Amino acid sequence: MKAETHPDYHTITVKMTDGTEFQTRSTWGSEGDTLTLDIDPTSHPAWTGGQRQVDQGGRVAQFNKRFGGIKLGGKKG
Repeated sequence: MKAETHPDYHTITVKMTDGTEFQTRSTWGSEGDTLTLDIDPTSHPAWTGGQRQVDQGGRVAQFNKRFGGIKLGGKKG
């Protein structure tokens, strides 16, 4: 391997939202740094089964509320 082409891997600590920690090798930060996560599999709705914020209120319901009263005139014939 060429010395100048690959990133420097070192050991860091990853701190989950519930306080648990584990060590891994990464290119992030410097040797011994701690990466504190804001979202992880223990808190993210994709893994916990929670509802997504963008879906609350219903997109179709919002559309109908805004445009439901519009009547389209059709051709009679």
